[in-house]
Amino acid sequence: MKISIIVAVSENNVIGKRGQLPWHSSEDLKHFKSLTTGHHILMGRKTHESIGRPLPGRTNIILARDEKFKPEGCFVFQELGEAIRFAKDKKEKELFIIGGEQIYRFTLPLAERIYLTEVKKNFDGDAYFPEINEEKWNELSREEHLDLQPPIIFRTLERR
Repeated sequence: MKISIIVAVSENNVIGKRGQLPWHSSEDLKHFKSLTTGHHILMGRKTHESIGRPLPGRTNIILARDEKFKPEGCFVFQELGEAIRFAKDKKEKELFIIGGEQIYRFTLPLAERIYLTEVKKNFDGDAYFPEINEEKWNELSREEHLDLQPPIIFRTLERR
């Protein structure tokens, strides 16, 4: 099973502000949906709460310290290894890590692929994506949408 991160990051590495995306990009939301539909997605509790519901057409896995946290329609684990094993046992081919900041930090060393949306603008925020060492990744694809507001670039990176 491939472990992939999917993330939208501003030029100053912001990924969120007060539990929300600090920008709106319908192109990026469509891109996210097209890649993740039909797959297992793994997120932290705060990310799930900011979305407010299980994302349809996907198996929603949540990492949460609180054993009593059991939102309907989701699978909750306290340990990252258990969550990954669950997806593997269900014969998932590609597990998508969808955030937030802490989950990205835990899973970046495990990821084989990153679906990276570069938002070509700086934003105020309180959640950040860890620095990517570009020397450890090959760019498989790049799709620029510089006419959008904000301008975005879709990149797919694979670990060397």
